Amino acid sequence: MIGLGNPERADDAVGLLVVRRLLKRFERVPEGVEIRGHDGDPLALLELWRGCDAVIVVDAMRSGMSPGTVRRFEAHRKPLPARLRFGVSTHGVGLAEAIELARALSALPPALIVYAIEGERFALGAGGALSPAVERAVEEVTRRVREELTALLGHRHGG
Repeated sequence: MIGLGNPERADDAVGLLVVRRLLKRFERVPEGVEIRGHDGDPLALLELWRGCDAVIVVDAMRSGMSPGTVRRFEAHRKPLPARLRFGVSTHGVGLAEAIELARALSALPPALIVYAIEGERFALGAGGALSPAVERAVEEVTRRVREELTALLGHRHGG
């Protein structure tokens, strides 16, 4: 599981916050699972998910929906909707572009799930406080990702 974000841009930190909360909720991270935050170049994702059977990515989105709206995409099946913008990248390449590059290079993991949370505040220097609707969404996504990780592990171990 990879949480994307920039802690200096308020709601853009959602992926990093989901990572933090997941690490607190698992007494011990299950064997075969990695939970990590990533605030750098989205193209580095291709390296992070190399060799993985399943990857869950959490990121902020800006689409015009109500703040705190949660969307789940099976990005291994089809491209992310073009109208969505993910996070705030200083690299000129966002999550959707990184996924499509990986698809073109046949470098997508067999299962790639994206949880996107509609943000409200993205200004540089906005710092820590999330908008209230986004805070609720982070809690929801943390719960959903934990359930999904548990289910993936159950399938892998024949459960």
